[in-house]
Amino acid sequence: MNDNTKNMLMAAALSMIFIGLWDYFYAFPEMERQKQALEQQQRMAKIPKLGAPDKAGAASAVKPVARNRAEALALSPRLPIETRSILGSIALKGGRVDDVSLKAYRQTVDPTSPIITLLSPEDGPDPYYAEMGYLTGETEGAPALPTTETLWTADSDKLTPARPVTLSWDNGQGLVFKRVISIDDEYLFTIKQTVENKSGKPVTLYNFSRVTRIGHPPSAGYAALHEGFVGVVGDKGEELTYDKIEKEPNATKTFKGVGGWVGFTDKYWGAVVAPDQNAAIEARYVAMGGLTKTFQADTVTEPRTIEPGATADATTYVFAGAKEVDTLDAYKANPGLKRFDLLIDWGWFYFITRPMFRIIDFLYKLLGNFGLAILAVTVIVKLAFLPLANKSYKSIAKMKEIQPKIKELKEKYGDDKHKFNMEQMELYKREKVNPASGCLPVLLQIPVFFSLYKVLVVTIEMRHAPFFGWIKDLSAPDPTNIFNLFGVLPFDPTHVAFFGPYLALGVWPLVMGVTMWLQMKMNPEPTDEVQKTMFAWMPVMFTFTMGSFASGLIIYWSWNNLLSIVQQGVIYKRAGVKFELWDNLRKTFGMA
Repeated sequence: MNDNTKNMLMAAALSMIFIGLWDYFYAFPEMERQKQALEQQQRMAKIPKLGAPDKAGAASAVKPVARNRAEALALSPRLPIETRSILGSIALKGGRVDDVSLKAYRQTVDPTSPIITLLSPEDGPDPYYAEMGYLTGETEGAPALPTTETLWTADSDKLTPARPVTLSWDNGQGLVFKRVISIDDEYLFTIKQTVENKSGKPVTLYNFSRVTRIGHPPSAGYAALHEGFVGVVGDKGEELTYDKIEKEPNATKTFKGVGGWVGFTDKYWGAVVAPDQNAAIEARYVAMGGLTKTFQADTVTEPRTIEPGATADATTYVFAGAKEVDTLDAYKANPGLKRFDLLIDWGWFYFITRPMFRIIDFLYKLLGNFGLAILAVTVIVKLAFLPLANKSYKSIAKMKEIQPKIKELKEKYGDDKHKFNMEQMELYKREKVNPASGCLPVLLQIPVFFSLYKVLVVTIEMRHAPFFGWIKDLSAPDPTNIFNLFGVLPFDPTHVAFFGPYLALGVWPLVMGVTMWLQMKMNPEPTDEVQKTMFAWMPVMFTFTMGSFASGLIIYWSWNNLLSIVQQGVIYKRAGVKFELWDNLRKTFGMA
């Protein structure tokens, strides 16, 4: 067996060991944890949940939970919201943004399925909301400030992009609070708060904003995807999972800087608050409560003194919507939310993943199908690596030519491995062969492969993006399965205990496995029986292991394998090296 084969086998073995360990120590326990968390949430559904903080960090009284979302919404007078992208309302009691549904996105690929509900009121299921207001450091004679029980008065009956709404409240002690709320056609609320001091003494106030989420939300289950607390404080990105915040001292993490934003991110959706980007802020991530946790991301500005007869204002932005790349980039530019593109978890390979998305998105707009865009970007990657790949395959061809000479060296030096290795290296130098060059294109394509994986997992543009035939969602696994005869038998093999994740074996994973097997058949089989067996079973192991990956990634790998076979065949032919594929296939099936 030549060194290229050994390198490939070693890489495959290490990959299989890593995947097996990952599944055993993380994937399977994570699936079980999510299952238990869901069962716990279902058990807790009828138990009163901890209320939202009335002050930053202090919890309000426990309230009964409404039986459903509609009942929770009915507990407060509401200001309806309607834009091109959002359907919902603002609670006039408390002034919370706690009712947001996304009109352009549905729960499944079925066009009749319900639209996505993002924010929900505190007293209903899955509470998730944003709010802002004022705090005071005074302990005696402090003025009354708006609370979660404050009933605001609106000067209009609906909030639309063309018609902002002003909410007003007079504390009866000389302070008049107003909120001018506007919204764009996408997902950004701009809330300008003013305080008019008509009293006879100065008042010092802090402006706060926060996003609150009650209960541990279910995870999408991707190790390469961050879900939980997210934000940028100053110029630094700050991420923390729900579980990790509970391990912090007092279950609190504090950050300081000028400008930024904080909130929560799911796989495709996000909800964040952002104060004035030029204001110095203190931001916190907090977990509170007992069995049912209340998670809160908040900001507090520096104190500001309002003299009698004066008015102070503060602007807060609330984003609640889909993490669309172009939309986030637009908000980064205007109103200037710092590094707002980091609401999407682009990962360590940001400098590759972002361009990869842009290329695929451009090709999608050109071809009209994300699947075709993936096929096209595969060709582009192949062309980019063509010089290296050609050099690699030429080196492999040269290695095949000198195999008889290496065999002679083995026979000549027998068990003297040191002498054999020395003579083999001299042979490589004379023939100008680099045995490691065959691995270079594979190693260089790993970041490209991972970046495509990230694009498929984290970008909402790939969500529910169809290919052709049965592939209705390129970000989801192939829905067909050989173990239920492609839908003939009425059961889901992936639900089988322990082995389920390895039984997601659809049509495209089978195509990937076959093309990988054909690519390996391009070279002579190893003479060692153990190595020959490993070599033969490697495509099978990869097929079962990767069957549950996003179908777009499987399509990419299959197409890449096919292009590699054609490329390698052309290079072998030009180099005058025997094309082994057909001979190896005939030998495999006992035809020769």
